Amino acid sequence: MFLSIDAGNSNIVFGFYQEVDDCWEEVLRIPTKKDLKVYNLERKIAMYFLEKGWGTDRIDLIGISTVVPDLEPVLILFCQRFFGKDPYVINENSYEKLPVTAMNPREIGSDLMANITAAYLQFKAACIVVDFGTALTFSVVDKDGGVIGVNIVPGIKTAINSLFNNTAKLPKVELKLPESALGKNTVHAIQAGIFYGYSGLVKGMVEAIEKETGKEYQLLVTGGMSSLMGHLGDRFNNVDINLTLKGIYAITRLNL
Repeated sequence: MFLSIDAGNSNIVFGFYQEVDDCWEEVLRIPTKKDLKVYNLERKIAMYFLEKGWGTDRIDLIGISTVVPDLEPVLILFCQRFFGKDPYVINENSYEKLPVTAMNPREIGSDLMANITAAYLQFKAACIVVDFGTALTFSVVDKDGGVIGVNIVPGIKTAINSLFNNTAKLPKVELKLPESALGKNTVHAIQAGIFYGYSGLVKGMVEAIEKETGKEYQLLVTGGMSSLMGHLGDRFNNVDINLTLKGIYAITRLNL
């Protein structure tokens, strides 16, 4: 079994991929904390494995993508101590063997390259990956696998938290799509503004990209908040919540 570890700003995601059956058996999410210790991970994963009836020898290979630099040594040591294995950590040198190419390998995050790699391997065509995470990102790839651009916007949860933290009277609201775009009370008004506002943003961004390049792209949606955006329409119905995990797997395998 392959273990993909995607350490993001909000969560550390552990994806367990059964290569023989070509399926992701389980996905475990642990909130990202800057003061996370190795023993915290060992305790959580040990309990998880105990509940599943798994042994640590079930894991053959481990790939890591992290956008939180402080977590990298913690995750490496955790893998060495808990699984007895050195993980493969994705970095800018990992991209040389991929079917996709980035203009600035040092500047593009390993999570975005994982998304791009997995999407291009699936489509073998020009595509846009829309990732609803802590940041909302649009990664654009041409038909030859060249990354021609990336756009970054504050994510939905980030926007709501910012509104709550920077105003005196506006409450922190539930992430829920309201029935109407017209707010009837304070909570409804914030929900309508966020969800319908972000709908327009996402559609407008894709439209602007396609207008500028003169091309239509395959769209693939991913990220923890993607399940909340089902109202976007048919073009955005191709959702793969495990896309980043698949990309980590692909990048690790192509490099090893």
